[in-house]
Amino acid sequence: MRLERAMEQLVTLKFGNGSLETGLHVILQIGESGQLPTVELTGDLPPAVQLQHTLQRWQRAYRRMGTPYRLEAKTGFAKNVSRIDDCDTVARQLNEDFNRWLSSDSFRPLYDKLLERLNPSDYIRIVLQTELHTLQRLPWHTWALCDRYPKAEIALSAPAYERIERQTIPRSRVRILAILGHGQGLELQTDQALLNQLSQADVQFLVEPDRQQLNDVLWDPQGWDILFFAGHSSSQTQSATDITGKLYLNPDDSLTVPELKHGLSKAIERGLKIAIFNSCDGLGLAHDLADLQIPQVLVMREPVPDPVAHVFLKSFLTTFSRQVPFYLAVREAREKLQGLEDKYPCATWLPMIYQHLVEQPPTWPAPQLDNIAKPPHNIPQQQQTLGLKELLIIGIFSVCTTLGLRQTGILQPWELRGFDFLMQRRSHQLPDPRLLIITVTEADIQAQDAAQRRGSLSDDALSALLEKLEPMQPRVIGLDIYRDFPVSDRQPQLIEQLQLPNLIATCQSRNSRDDSPGIASPPEVPSNQVGFSDVLTDADGITRRQLLSITPEPASPCPASYSLNALIALHYLSAQGMDITVTPEGHLQAGEVIFTPLEPHSGGYQRMDAGGHQILLNYRHLPSPDQIADQVTLDEVLAGRVSDDIVRDRIVLIGTTATSFGDYWLTPYSHGHMGLQETAGVFLQAHMVSHLLSTVLDGHPLIRTWPDWAEILWIVSWTTLGGVAIYGVNIWIPTQPQWRQLLLVGVVAQFSLLSLCWFSLTRFGYWLPWVSVSTVIIITVGSVATYRRFQSAHV
Repeated sequence: MRLERAMEQLVTLKFGNGSLETGLHVILQIGESGQLPTVELTGDLPPAVQLQHTLQRWQRAYRRMGTPYRLEAKTGFAKNVSRIDDCDTVARQLNEDFNRWLSSDSFRPLYDKLLERLNPSDYIRIVLQTELHTLQRLPWHTWALCDRYPKAEIALSAPAYERIERQTIPRSRVRILAILGHGQGLELQTDQALLNQLSQADVQFLVEPDRQQLNDVLWDPQGWDILFFAGHSSSQTQSATDITGKLYLNPDDSLTVPELKHGLSKAIERGLKIAIFNSCDGLGLAHDLADLQIPQVLVMREPVPDPVAHVFLKSFLTTFSRQVPFYLAVREAREKLQGLEDKYPCATWLPMIYQHLVEQPPTWPAPQLDNIAKPPHNIPQQQQTLGLKELLIIGIFSVCTTLGLRQTGILQPWELRGFDFLMQRRSHQLPDPRLLIITVTEADIQAQDAAQRRGSLSDDALSALLEKLEPMQPRVIGLDIYRDFPVSDRQPQLIEQLQLPNLIATCQSRNSRDDSPGIASPPEVPSNQVGFSDVLTDADGITRRQLLSITPEPASPCPASYSLNALIALHYLSAQGMDITVTPEGHLQAGEVIFTPLEPHSGGYQRMDAGGHQILLNYRHLPSPDQIADQVTLDEVLAGRVSDDIVRDRIVLIGTTATSFGDYWLTPYSHGHMGLQETAGVFLQAHMVSHLLSTVLDGHPLIRTWPDWAEILWIVSWTTLGGVAIYGVNIWIPTQPQWRQLLLVGVVAQFSLLSLCWFSLTRFGYWLPWVSVSTVIIITVGSVATYRRFQSAHV
């Protein structure tokens, strides 16, 4: 890096002994940067006890907002709107108290001298020399003076400093040591990506290093220009002038700057010019580094939310790498944070420079265009082509990387989203004519006698409903409503009604892993006519699997081995004369269809809990999952407004749609243009029943997956195909720029992959790994591009 030699104004405010409680003596110096000051003036700032109290109130309000900071590893934050408003209110009061203090009569001569000597077109560095951390935490950027001078920026400095001899190591590229520390709850990958985008920079990353690793790298004989840290950090106040910073390197290790004193001192001696801490509460870190005479430190002086840290870093690096002076780059990046202050109040108050007063701020080196190697015109194009050996190495690397990511489960959320994407793009189907759903709405619940009702259906209402349905001759009645209590003495006929041979009731299994005690079945219903209602959800809350049977826990109040939807479907199929058997392998078989259960590594799933007999749920694709079948309400049936024809020979599912009971679920169709839409449990059960019937009676395919070896072969095949395509395109159209060749291969491969996966799922019911292959294509194309760039640079 080279030092900025442009003319600039340096304004220094030296604060003497004192405090906000007793007042402060101030010395003002003005002069050209790098020269002796031409103006020196003294003044005083009066006691400001109210300002100190307001600052403390603001700090409490800021830290109470519920925002996840880079201060320490915490999860589960939820922003509180009222607390954000409180922070805004106190911030405005602090701004008013602060500017009122700086407008006091005893300080006015200094302010007037600044207005007299400074020009709005000047590039101005305003440095505050003080060890009082209370003064350092005041919102100096809100000083009315800053609005007058658009090229001014404020920095802090220690009162005591000395110039040290530094080595000058000439280089055309900036060397950056980037430490990505403990990042629980943070997105440090964004920081890493932003640093990787820098031109004219060589960045070395240390991810969650231990103390020894960090110390060894600091002693690199080539030296470093910039030290960058992202992760959790904090400051501990020892006294009014003593504050210490702490870095959290990994989940187990944290350290302070003095604990790396020798390594940091050697790095500073070998040319370290800037330390950037994109982490929380960094004044303690800046204070400790100032003791080692580092030229510049850039910190956040309060806890910083992750999005604020990302926006600031991106803006600062983009501006600074365009050779904009360091101070102006900080100011521009800081002011861009104002766009976030509706969600993160006072974001523009956070970034702060800590300046060694006799050091000049560095600038980013200009591109060395004359040193860029250009291949001679007489070198034939074929010399810059990839050979088969290189493609083979890249292919092996791409496959191993993808399989490693896949095995760890990192790709599973994306594979599941890809599955949803393909499911949503199937052809629409008609509602299932074999089903009728009787919904118990909120109005139906309120219409019942509250004194007699337990749950969503009173004994009177259920008895009246069954009395209406029985003569209409439904094939099966599925009661998707919990009844873990006996029939009341007022309705003795309900006992016989609950024992109808075509009635299937439900219960909920006990699950010791989820601390779910379970819900018992209706006492009057025979045990072979009870099915569990348990629903499987993935980590994102979406139901993609259907549980057909389990082995109930011994202590479970629900003894059912088959699910409610499976019992209903099997009862219906038996009445159709269909044979229901179990294969020698223990798989359920209906007619010619064998329901093969999922394995822990089926399709996009990795290490899935495959307990019980699970299959992938092939939803009936409709404009809305709620349209699975014809529907009538409880009130319509009891009022006699439902004809026999709509019930006869159908499966009748009875369940509540009242939101007060919370029986709602997410499906692959929940994310749409109308926002997040949940589906009532009775509709979900209807989809599961329809799925089984459609598979056996209508020939709809089960959604199946390939074995592991076939999926690995699938990934390898696409890698091979991609390598051949890259090689062929490079030979057949060598006149095209290399980036266009790679873009063509990548786009064609991705479109072909998507089309093939969609066709396989919709036509044959096979769920093929889409995201894994897409990943291997991206890695292959990216590796080829990186290799070619490296190759071109060394021709």
